[in-house]
Amino acid sequence: MFHLDSVDLIRFLQKYLEDGVIENEEQQLMVGMLYYSFFDTPPKNAGFESMHAGVQELFANDVLKKEILEVLEVCMGRILSVEKPSPFEFTSPLRVHAQYTSDQVLAAFGYFNEDVKPAFREGVKYFEDKQTDIFFITLNKSDKDFSPSTQYEDYAISDMLFHWQSQNKTSDTSPTGKRYINQRKTGNKIALFVREYRQKDRYTSPFVFLGTADYVRHEGNRPISFEWRLHEAMPARLLREAKKGVQ
Repeated sequence: MFHLDSVDLIRFLQKYLEDGVIENEEQQLMVGMLYYSFFDTPPKNAGFESMHAGVQELFANDVLKKEILEVLEVCMGRILSVEKPSPFEFTSPLRVHAQYTSDQVLAAFGYFNEDVKPAFREGVKYFEDKQTDIFFITLNKSDKDFSPSTQYEDYAISDMLFHWQSQNKTSDTSPTGKRYINQRKTGNKIALFVREYRQKDRYTSPFVFLGTADYVRHEGNRPISFEWRLHEAMPARLLREAKKGVQ
């Protein structure tokens, strides 16, 4: 949890760990993010009535609860960037430029929820009900962590433009390819989550939420190379690393 840097999320978790109160849908999603930070299976599979019950039982241990509150206080004290509001029209606890694990993101979208935690191994996910595609992007890919078929060319062109390559199986005539290409016409949301390395200090690295982006251009086929224009400039701390791929 040391990566957490969303003021809104940290403040809610501090309050929630003290009083256990959930007041709205956004806070319920935040509880899901907390639950799936510690558990790898839905509540009923773990013997809990709900995510709330699982978290409350976990933090019934006063020593653990005290330690997590101390971690949250440390997180609050070392925030490096100012988060920006959710870019979505639907309820979302995600804040632009804050950091999250993939499990926390998928819980925030309600994909990991009270009933299921579906298998997720790919770097893209389409939420049809929300008309939103999310991309999980690792900038520096090592042969150990990625197969040749997933060594995509992903990098920042500038603080507002991002080059991203689709999966190798995606063609410009496929439903997925056409959805990306026609994004500006349909209003479909494209959300980018970016990290420098898969691991840092022996732990799985979190992703920085860069917010949403609009289609600019594309070329090629299977895979398709895209340029996306971000709605918010990329944080300076990530931009230098993200531009390493530019020739």
